[in-house]
Amino acid sequence: MSILTFDIGGTSVKYAVWDEDRLKEKGSFSTPERWEMLKAALLKVKKKVEKHFSLQGVAFSAPGAINQMDRQIEGVSEVPYIHFFPIYDELEQVFELPVSFENDANCAGLAEIWRGAAVDKSSVLFVVLGTGIGGAIIVDGEIQHGHHLLGGEFGFMLLDGERTFSELGTAVAMARRYAKRMNIPTNKVSGEEVFQLAEQGDAVAKEEVKTFFHYLVRGLYNLAYSFDPEVLLLGGGVSNKPDLIEKINEEMDDLFGRLRVPPYRPKVELCQFKNDANLIGAVYHFLHTHENMDKVVNRVPE
Repeated sequence: MSILTFDIGGTSVKYAVWDEDRLKEKGSFSTPERWEMLKAALLKVKKKVEKHFSLQGVAFSAPGAINQMDRQIEGVSEVPYIHFFPIYDELEQVFELPVSFENDANCAGLAEIWRGAAVDKSSVLFVVLGTGIGGAIIVDGEIQHGHHLLGGEFGFMLLDGERTFSELGTAVAMARRYAKRMNIPTNKVSGEEVFQLAEQGDAVAKEEVKTFFHYLVRGLYNLAYSFDPEVLLLGGGVSNKPDLIEKINEEMDDLFGRLRVPPYRPKVELCQFKNDANLIGAVYHFLHTHENMDKVVNRVPE
């Protein structure tokens, strides 16, 4: 038996099939502009993969505050049309399969505590750098959802008194700032391209990359001193940048050089699963939500 897993993001929707203890048939498509378009695209993927796999359910990683009791997505996100309606019921009717949802950043955390970089750690912050910034707080192996289901929503943190961590500390925001300064459409340049332009000597790109790391490191510093975790683990698309940790440490050196000596220096590492973390964590959440389903085949830990 297999599980179809989706990761809904602000710019793209990733998918895969969890089968024989690993992800197969991985793919993605651009996030549609409306709910009916997204629903049709999800069903198209389901019909394609069910020709080769016997599906037992569909697991979703999604932005926003997931209300498991009311079976809907609350809060706000870069995909506004998925909020505040019975999304579980609608998709279960469409798929004719059980469905589960968990917040995307929480899924990343679940993947890492299940099989990744946080297996033996009891106090971890996960910071997911995507279109916005999400996160997960793990204490004694458990996700801390918070009273309003907003635990780990680090992206709302104000970094300069007015703008949020999400507005300042992501590669997507960096690309938008660059596009605005260069008077080009925001969809014509990516964060990866801005990094490349900076390496090639583009002065504006170099300034925006510096701004990106400036605010990213200050956000991480604030989180480290708010929660005092064993480690801060970074995930999301920008975690694929080969020198990300090196550049973060350089900016951290600069920050610490201008501060009075703090009690400790935050430890920052990369998530093991990177772009696959949300898909794997969604599977983990599905299996624990439907514990009577095929534990042995999927090797779910007791």
